[in-house]
Amino acid sequence: MVCFRLSWVPGSVLFSLCLILGAVPSYALEVNLTDSENATCLYAKWQMNFTVTYETTNKEYKNVTIFEHGSPTYAGSVCKDDHNRSVIEVQFVPGFSWTVNFTKDSSNYLIDGILISYNTTENSTFPNAKDKGVQTVYYPVGYTVPLNNIFRCSSLLPVDEKNVVHNYWDVHVQAFVENGTVSTKEFVCAEDKASTTVAPIVPTTATPAPTTPTPKKPEVGHYVVTNGNGTCLLATMGLQLNITQDKVVSIININPNTTDFSGSCQPQSALLRLNSSSIQYLDFVFALKNDNRFYLKEVNASMNLANGSVFSTANNNLSYWDAPIGSSYMCNKEQTVQVSETFHINTFSLRVQPFNVAGGKYSTAEECSADSDLSFLIPVAVGVALGFLIIVVFISYMIGRRKSRTGYQSV
Repeated sequence: MVCFRLSWVPGSVLFSLCLILGAVPSYALEVNLTDSENATCLYAKWQMNFTVTYETTNKEYKNVTIFEHGSPTYAGSVCKDDHNRSVIEVQFVPGFSWTVNFTKDSSNYLIDGILISYNTTENSTFPNAKDKGVQTVYYPVGYTVPLNNIFRCSSLLPVDEKNVVHNYWDVHVQAFVENGTVSTKEFVCAEDKASTTVAPIVPTTATPAPTTPTPKKPEVGHYVVTNGNGTCLLATMGLQLNITQDKVVSIININPNTTDFSGSCQPQSALLRLNSSSIQYLDFVFALKNDNRFYLKEVNASMNLANGSVFSTANNNLSYWDAPIGSSYMCNKEQTVQVSETFHINTFSLRVQPFNVAGGKYSTAEECSADSDLSFLIPVAVGVALGFLIIVVFISYMIGRRKSRTGYQSV
């Protein structure tokens, strides 16, 4: 965890922000605003991600997923100004900022609205944008929370507003904290209440527990990521997600026909992102090893489960799918990528090449050890051994017979 603390706005208000790194495609933020007496006056912790759609000069539409932290700044954040207003403002990649406003009355505080601003003249973030300039998107939130209560919403809160999709989950926020102490009383969002409602128990005749069917193999999907130079990443694979939550195992087969994909390619890394109606994101991040090999370094995932909860996990210390640069990695047999204790991915008919793709086609493949199975040599070796044994017996027989003939001649 990397923590930033800096002086801000007149009145000696201090701003503290902890940026939890590791999950590349989303931001996990924890904010603690303090007043001139170093007492907490606003506390917030939440996760979010953004995708912006814009038109290029080639009359194409591109999606930009804001996932690189870069060097964020916090100009504009303030805790309880002269108008009873609090603001959290964060600037991420060049040309992109996010702001949330809070107001209050005598008994409640209001999570008023979210303002997103992005500048399409920033070519590094929005390459070849047709319409240059600052674009703003305002979303009225309108959550009213009693004072001295912390607002909590673990469920996914998706927002699709004017070419910007922004998602929020695991939200904890209390504006206008009293006496410098964050409250333990929770005001829970309606989405969490709906997902935790327990259905009434209806007595039924006991029946034998059904056997769990063997999950079917997933359909194989083909994914292509391009940049200004053409195709930069190729992936072909069937994916089966295995999730364990509260001792309940969920198995999800990725359907490539209903799955969207995107990504990016950098000199030292490459990203493939999959998402669907139930999967917020499933990211595969590739990196270089010793500048001559590539490997799968990171997997990040967040998805909505059938019970209404949101499952999120990340691991940026993996080492799978290792192959030389300029080649592809292939494994036709089933493989397992263990992301965490509660999440692993089974792959089928896998082939990936995240670097040095030439002509939009795979290069020569380096096969996994499972595909290079040498078990077929066992019967060959047994046959050779039996043949050698027969030859030895035959030679021994001939030598013994010759000796017998020599003995008779001596007599």
